[in-house]
Amino acid sequence: MCEGIPCKPPDNAPPKWLRLRNFVKALRFPTRWLIIEYIGEGNKSTKEIYEYLLKKGEQITKSGLYYHLSELKNAGIIEVADYIEEGGGAPEKVWKLKMKKIVIDLLGD
Repeated sequence: MCEGIPCKPPDNAPPKWLRLRNFVKALRFPTRWLIIEYIGEGNKSTKEIYEYLLKKGEQITKSGLYYHLSELKNAGIIEVADYIEEGGGAPEKVWKLKMKKIVIDLLGD
C-alpha cells in the first residue's frame, strides 16, 4: 500500500517530523481543503458541511464526511465548537478551525 515508502515512521523520528507528517496526511485530499475553506472564520455544522460539499460536486457519503472530519480533528486542524440538540437523536457537531496557519520551526523544538 505504501509503494516503496515506509508506512511506519522511523523510531528516531523527531517530534516536529511527526507533526509535519500528520499535517501532510490530513491535508492530502482536496475534499479536506474544501472543508477548511468552508468553515473559514466561522462555525459550521456537520450537516452544513455535507450539503456544501454536495453542492460543490463532491461525491461523498456521510460516513466519508465523518472520516474526513475525524482526520482533520486528529491532526489538530479543526475542533468541535458546539453541539446542536435536535429531536431525540445524537447531537450534531458544530466545527471550527483550531488553527489557521501551520508553522514548523525547523531549528527549534
